[in-house]
Amino acid sequence: MAIYHFSVKVISRATGASAVASAAYRSASRLHDERLDRDHDFTGKSGVVHSEVMLPDGAPEQLSDRATLWNAVEAGEKRKDAQLSREVEFAIPREMDQAQGIELARDFVRREMVDRGMVADLNLHWDIGADGLAKPHAHVMLSMREVGEDGFGAKVRDWNRTELVEHWREAWADHVNERLAQLDIDARIDCRSLEDQGIDLEPQNKIGPAAGRRADEGLEADRLDEHHEIARANGERIIADPRIALDAITKQQATFTRRDLAMFIHRHSDGKEQFDRAMGAVQASPELVALGQDGRGQDRFTSREMIAVEDRLHRASAVMAERRAHQVSELDQRRALARAEQRGLVLSGEQKTAFEHVTQARDLGVVVGYAGTGKSALLGVAREAWEDAGYRVQGLALSGIAAENLEGGSGIASRTIASLEHQWAQGRELLDARDVLVIDEAGMIGSRQMERLLSAAEKAGAKVVLVGDPEQLQAIEAGAAFRSIAERHSHVEITQVRRQHEDWQRDATRHLATGRTGEALAAYDARGMVHAAETRDQAREDLVERWDRDRIAEPGKSRIILTHTNDEVRDLNLTARERLRQAGVLGEEVTVRAERGERAFAAGDRLMFLKNDRGLGVKNGMLGEIEQVSATQMTVRLDAGRSVIFDLKNYAQVDHGYAATIHKSQGVTVDRTHVLATPGMDRHGAYVALSRHRDSVQVHYGRDEFEDLGKLTRVLSRERAKDMASDFAERRDIHVPPSLRPKEPPQRERGMFAGFRPVSPAHQPATPARDGDQLARRAAMERHARAAADVMRMNDRGLPVLAHQRKALEQAREAMGKIGPHAAKDLERAYVRDPGLAGETASGRTQRAIRVLQLEAEVRADPRLRADRFVERWQGLERQRTALHRAGDMTGAGQVRDRMGAMAKSLERDPQMESLLRPRRPELGLPAEMGRSVGQGLSDYLGIGRGRGFGL
Repeated sequence: MAIYHFSVKVISRATGASAVASAAYRSASRLHDERLDRDHDFTGKSGVVHSEVMLPDGAPEQLSDRATLWNAVEAGEKRKDAQLSREVEFAIPREMDQAQGIELARDFVRREMVDRGMVADLNLHWDIGADGLAKPHAHVMLSMREVGEDGFGAKVRDWNRTELVEHWREAWADHVNERLAQLDIDARIDCRSLEDQGIDLEPQNKIGPAAGRRADEGLEADRLDEHHEIARANGERIIADPRIALDAITKQQATFTRRDLAMFIHRHSDGKEQFDRAMGAVQASPELVALGQDGRGQDRFTSREMIAVEDRLHRASAVMAERRAHQVSELDQRRALARAEQRGLVLSGEQKTAFEHVTQARDLGVVVGYAGTGKSALLGVAREAWEDAGYRVQGLALSGIAAENLEGGSGIASRTIASLEHQWAQGRELLDARDVLVIDEAGMIGSRQMERLLSAAEKAGAKVVLVGDPEQLQAIEAGAAFRSIAERHSHVEITQVRRQHEDWQRDATRHLATGRTGEALAAYDARGMVHAAETRDQAREDLVERWDRDRIAEPGKSRIILTHTNDEVRDLNLTARERLRQAGVLGEEVTVRAERGERAFAAGDRLMFLKNDRGLGVKNGMLGEIEQVSATQMTVRLDAGRSVIFDLKNYAQVDHGYAATIHKSQGVTVDRTHVLATPGMDRHGAYVALSRHRDSVQVHYGRDEFEDLGKLTRVLSRERAKDMASDFAERRDIHVPPSLRPKEPPQRERGMFAGFRPVSPAHQPATPARDGDQLARRAAMERHARAAADVMRMNDRGLPVLAHQRKALEQAREAMGKIGPHAAKDLERAYVRDPGLAGETASGRTQRAIRVLQLEAEVRADPRLRADRFVERWQGLERQRTALHRAGDMTGAGQVRDRMGAMAKSLERDPQMESLLRPRRPELGLPAEMGRSVGQGLSDYLGIGRGRGFGL
């Protein structure tokens, strides 16, 4: 659970900052500020373990002196609000030692910043927190002007682009994860924001407004205070709702250890006392499920929500595996096979078995196939049979390029899963019994997403065919859903590799598929296809040299360069492109402002598209060759055969396409593959990278990372298959208690409407029903109470409301609309206050519910009654808040305060009640005479709008 933190800010005179003072503080040194004619002495600061000024090529050597550097920067800026320096701060994984952390930071700063022409002042701080744990991080102050032999010149505006910061954030995550893997440290970082990861916590290490502060007056202290404030707030959120921590940890792993939990909570809490409370809250939570010990003797856990997801997944797949609603007649099957044979496509025995499996009546089909076994070809034949039988066939894949490859290989119209789910969220393109969903590369889909797909298909009566290989790249999100489904249900396997032309290479692919990576590498090494160089840099040069010779010798062959990280892809792209430019292959260069920064493109360049665009008909990962390019427009001939023309102001998500990550290549087939092996790879990535080719694959590595073929083999053989909470429990004979399974719970008398969305109220009071409507009114109230009670029970157990329950409640609300426009809303609020009322009403005892409706109608019609209720509720909440505050329950007091704040704000929408409350200000704790409105006075009383909302 390494920590990800990467922030960028500008040091400016507008905030009273001095570049010299800032540099002195970060380096814990004494520097003389020539502009201010004073010394900045921070030699007493502890924790600085490395300081270094790094110069780009061509910079004057005297700038390596820190005082000379930053005084030159100050002298070159004349404006009183001048931007002096850009500062980058990033966290070093505490799993590394100091030497490893220094090397990690130096390598990144050199490649990403200094090589771009920036002067970088790098300082590593290895602080020790009050809890005794290291908090290593780096501060990098960067110059903002170009630099040459004569010193600083003009400012470089492109260094201030948002795209560069986003690139740095991703590049830092790739850089750290690769180094962690190289050091055999079992930890990873994620550059996505907490919001993007779906984690309900505030990001830490944020920097608040710096106006009015001087760098030499303790900017680090301000930042530390901010950090602690956010950590405390996050800790209180976890204590109040332990599910936040459990949900966050299980985003990417279905099971976790006690150490994983402790590292997460340590990151999101402040101090030992709060850490202990948060750990205790999570460990005592009924949402935590113990799974027993793993092979290393460590206790493993999961969350009840993860168990529920997997249970829904397995239940949906079981229903579909038994349901037989999509029969394809033998005649339609024979016709499809015959048409394929007329085109020269004769299915092998395994392929024909798979064809028969997916076209049988069963609503769930599962095909497990090694890489290059012709899965797309048999799916193309199946598509014709399904369509002949009257079904609508749709292809899905996790990535755009995988969807494109499925469509190209099978003729099935395909798209990404995310795009289809987006349509579902808008109420469009919903499934029905005519649909057949073919989901390719299913092994890359996490449990939650797979559950959503299968549950939707099961409810709609659709058919799903899952196709993939659980041994290839693993799901980014938690779980191994495809492997788990394949183990539980009838499936077919295709093991006859057809992609490679030579038998020994097909054998090598089978070795890779079955975990015998060493045998596959040995086979390629014996035939001269594995190449060692002294360093990775030299290996990169050797790879491009071999790639270029291959390109010249056989220009009609397709080829791709593969490696593990985006950073290395960029280096390979630039190296390969420079080789072509020197050879005169490319046309005139045009500098284009692309999403990832400025890029030089020319006719003849290989291009990769980085974003799906249905209008253009391109997908993330698609490749092509530039036919024409200007500063504003491109024409690209796609590898699929058609040309696209687009304006760069509308679509700028492009980059050079000579190299790609292994993740982008799953599902791709080319004639020749060139692979640069790096320490972040494992056997799943090796399997994909070494099985994309038809003719040959060339593997390059550096001895600075792999001392010999044996070390390369050990790294590329590492097992990183993901697990499922359910199969972990089954293997160890641990049974999940029935109470944790997501089925209809028994009737309970308590619950709450978390996330209720009442219908919009009208502005007229409810009217009593006529005598003749008594029975209909009572029936509507009983129906509504039953539907509301169902929702309350689901929310009370922390389970998602099922589709049929949601629909039942919506229909019941419509029926309640005949009683009065506010009837449903009024009763739902009453049920929250008195959960027993829902059960009472559902059983036919509607007298109290009728009285609630009458009372609410009276209150709504009479502003005096509303004012009385407002005062009564405000006074009650104030007493409750004061008691909680005295008891030290800051979280509870804050929640009550938020409710009071909402009441104060509601007065803006009710001027009649606002007017009636003015003479009653003392009853609300306000001065009798006050210039502000009552609502504003109450908001000020609560302190709303001051600080970050943590005060009372």
